[in-house]
Amino acid sequence: MEQVQSLEASSSSSSSPPSLEDFMKLLKGKTDSQRLAGLLLVTKFCDKNDQPTILNVYHALGSTFLHRLLLTGMGRGGVGGDNSNRQAYLRLSVTVLSSLARVSQVAATDEMVSKIPLILEVISNESGSSFREECYEFLFLVSAAREDGIITLYDSGGVNVLASQMATLPDGSHVMELAMKLVQLIVSKLPAGKVHVNHPSELSNMVVAIAKQFALLQNALKFDALYLLSNILSSSYSGPVHAVLQSMTCGEWSTCIRVGIMDVLQNRVAPAEKLQALVLAECAMSIAGEEWLIGSTILPFAHNSFPDNRCILLVLESSRVEIAVILNELAYLKYEASKNSPPNAETFLVKLRNLGVAFSLVEMIIKLISKFGENEESISTCILTESTFTKIIGGLNETIGVVLEYLHDAKDHGDRKGNDLLASVRIVGSYLAEAPSACKEKIKELLGYMLCVEGEDESSSPFQSVSFLLPVLCQITMDKDGCEIFVSAGAFRAVVGCLISLIDSSHSKIDSSTIFLACDTILNLLLKREEVRFSLDNLCYVELLQALSRWTEDTIDTSVIMMASSICSLILDTTCEEALLRHPKFKLDNLIALSQLLKRSLVTCGQELMSDDTNTNTEADLYQIVSSGYSSWAERFPHVKVVVEGGANFVRQS
Repeated sequence: MEQVQSLEASSSSSSSPPSLEDFMKLLKGKTDSQRLAGLLLVTKFCDKNDQPTILNVYHALGSTFLHRLLLTGMGRGGVGGDNSNRQAYLRLSVTVLSSLARVSQVAATDEMVSKIPLILEVISNESGSSFREECYEFLFLVSAAREDGIITLYDSGGVNVLASQMATLPDGSHVMELAMKLVQLIVSKLPAGKVHVNHPSELSNMVVAIAKQFALLQNALKFDALYLLSNILSSSYSGPVHAVLQSMTCGEWSTCIRVGIMDVLQNRVAPAEKLQALVLAECAMSIAGEEWLIGSTILPFAHNSFPDNRCILLVLESSRVEIAVILNELAYLKYEASKNSPPNAETFLVKLRNLGVAFSLVEMIIKLISKFGENEESISTCILTESTFTKIIGGLNETIGVVLEYLHDAKDHGDRKGNDLLASVRIVGSYLAEAPSACKEKIKELLGYMLCVEGEDESSSPFQSVSFLLPVLCQITMDKDGCEIFVSAGAFRAVVGCLISLIDSSHSKIDSSTIFLACDTILNLLLKREEVRFSLDNLCYVELLQALSRWTEDTIDTSVIMMASSICSLILDTTCEEALLRHPKFKLDNLIALSQLLKRSLVTCGQELMSDDTNTNTEADLYQIVSSGYSSWAERFPHVKVVVEGGANFVRQS
């Protein structure tokens, strides 16, 4: 290296470094030694950000020599010099390649893309090397320079390399930042779901490493980690990744995400970052369950002092604020701005998505509180104190109040169709199912309207609003005052319509729990019919009798038979066979089917209930309703009586 020593000596004796012309002479030299000398000087004296000079170096050097130098450094090729200098050759070639990749037109060349597999191999074999950062920089710049760059990275095993290496990278380092950028490229540039489906384990390992950065860092990289985690975990293809994370014995990743989210939500950051933190919180709970909200905040590698209840309170408060802001913006777009011009469709959809996230989080909090309310032992061992519960209930009441105001505004504007309104009804229903006495006056005023709300896809999924409200409707109809509210809102016809729709549903499996909720609600009202002076609508009860017969015709489930027959018995007690058959939609075949149902409940199921000590009190109570009802109306239904008692050992109960 005499040329290098000569130029270094002359540069040290003068105030100026070697000239570009000196570099070019060496880089264009006829021997490998000259070119090596030129490269060494370039790395020592050239500014890495001087793109014109770097481009000149690339043109002077050519790709062949640099390729041979890289192979020699990897122990595969031959460039002049002692083979003991292999590590030096490798470091030099990688350093020069990363510098050249800073020029976008060089990074996009075939020669650079072709070196992606080699650099990945270097990273795998030299994981602790001092030039690891240059390797990651080269991979990022070249992969981002053209569309097939990221494909080459993926096809060359880049996902496996990143998954195995990220946990070993220094926290908060530039090389970690580059690795995260590579993950972002892979997830966003490749076909949707490709990495999620083909590499769930590898992507989960990346999530663990990125989550640690999200918890630890207090700089811009923290927000890069936030967006990247949200991007990975909120994908519609993220199911396999969620499954792998759920199966991990160590849940440190979820604690990291919890700590990072609390950092974001409790500090003064942009609204977009807070919203993204809520998106990530929803993802974490979809993986770890609602209990994630009250999990540990202690990390072995971090110093933090969060109170145990901080996470749930921060998430609730942030969601509450988000809901209030978005509903206000939606109301303006729909009822004020639309007077001059229709709202931008994309803007509206974005706000709906954000509202969905905040609603989902509040529903999960409601579900969590409900679990503790059902289990006294959980309450006693729960980290949530009584004062925390009070704060949560207060926040939920305030949130539901805001949602009800939004629905009231929509009612005043004659607006009853939209996914925003349907989602609002759903969250109101979720909360009232746990606190049926909350906001009683507002509910009384809005119940009829809420039952009429429709989503955008109501034709394919009818009666969604009724389904969302069934839990609270079932509860309020257990007393007279609730039944009066139910009747005044016209809820009976809505619930019957919902029940018939569920029974006749052919495109999906019948949701038995929802059907039983509807049945219980109808049963509650029918049992208090005389107290509230409720008169049945002929068409409504005829269609209901027909639907209940269809529901039970192929079942041997005693609970289904007894529920359907008890409702039928209460309806028959309000009319007679002659009046029923006069109805244009009720035929003799319908009466026969109804008779068969009642016979099964009174004879077959009745005998089973009496002989089986394991039957539930509910089914026994239903049997009592049917049998006592039969005693009351049997003489008015001669055809039914013949079917029930003909040839059967049936004993009427008085």
